[in-house]
Amino acid sequence: MGDHVLTLNAGSSSIKFALFVVDGEWPMQIAHGEAEGLGASPRFHAQCVGGERRDEALDAADHVGATEAIVAWINEAFPHAAIAAVGHRIVHGGARFLAPALIDDAVLAYLRTLIPLAPLHQPHNLGGVEAAQAAFPGVPQVACFDTAFHRGHTFVNDAYALPRDYYRRGLRRFGFHGLSYEFIAHRLREIDPTAACGRVVVAHLGNGASLCAMQDGRSVATTMGFSALEGLPMGTRCGAIDPGLLLYLLEHEKMSVAALTRLLYSESGLLGLSELSQDMRALEASDSPQAKEAIAYFAHRVKMEIAALAATMNGLDALVFTGGIGEHSARLRAATLDGLGWLGVSLNAEANARGDARISDFTSHVPVYVSPTDEEAMIARHAMEATGLARVAA
Repeated sequence: MGDHVLTLNAGSSSIKFALFVVDGEWPMQIAHGEAEGLGASPRFHAQCVGGERRDEALDAADHVGATEAIVAWINEAFPHAAIAAVGHRIVHGGARFLAPALIDDAVLAYLRTLIPLAPLHQPHNLGGVEAAQAAFPGVPQVACFDTAFHRGHTFVNDAYALPRDYYRRGLRRFGFHGLSYEFIAHRLREIDPTAACGRVVVAHLGNGASLCAMQDGRSVATTMGFSALEGLPMGTRCGAIDPGLLLYLLEHEKMSVAALTRLLYSESGLLGLSELSQDMRALEASDSPQAKEAIAYFAHRVKMEIAALAATMNGLDALVFTGGIGEHSARLRAATLDGLGWLGVSLNAEANARGDARISDFTSHVPVYVSPTDEEAMIARHAMEATGLARVAA
């Protein structure tokens, strides 16, 4: 069956995977799935494209066992598939990595030093690498970084107003969701080549949420910063917050660092505001005043950040919604765009309700698009390029 690329996205209690056939410039996905509930009630889901879905309990306690289950299923479903490369989503690449990298002992050691910068993601990402190295000895492993797409920012979009030595030590704005933004940049060239060369804001809205300003397909600013907490409110994360409030909680309410971390990452955002759920679908179905206020707050912050990013580019030529909420919530999109006519945005309510690819009026100065993202395809493509498979296929 030729060369195949496997992508792994390891989280705290799950590993998502996708299998691709090397096919020219872009890989072709033939299967995907997930091992979830690790450490609690593990389950395994897998599906061949166009085929039946497997859903079963998983006898695995950790990421190594989950990876073994993934490999076993691939060997059963695709007995002649040869894995030529494994691509990994790595949340943090620090200031060093501007592009995907082949993983060796030195790279892995450096990535471990970044664990304090992304403590909820990086350890599990690297655990996925180690599990894949054991499962595929000798097969190239490629790290694809969520931060790399944002590494070309100017100083004013990269620094915090702290003493300069902190910046030299690497305490700066990194940005995340880069693989998603990179895919949308490629996709927009197909949808609207003219807009893709201009000033674009992409709204990646989901359980994790951020915005990115792009010029000619390159990131110039983003709402997330040193950590994945900054910027927009999210499913359970607070987004932008006055540092003085955090100091107050530490000093006057004697909150521990562990409790503060739990508050900011796991108890805030839509969940904290609504006192109901982090799921936008549940909030939209609710008559609770708190749920309505949580939705309004989220839309308000997205609107504010769209305007701010447009200001950094001295204008706006296109706006793209992606991510679970961005793709599927017509109500949130409408609430976000309401009042942005001064930016040249005019919504087509019927197109928005249908979830069309373009939801702006054709008289709108700024076209507004809705597009699914595909981080797995981006990872697979990077793995192909890093190992020379893309050139072979072409």
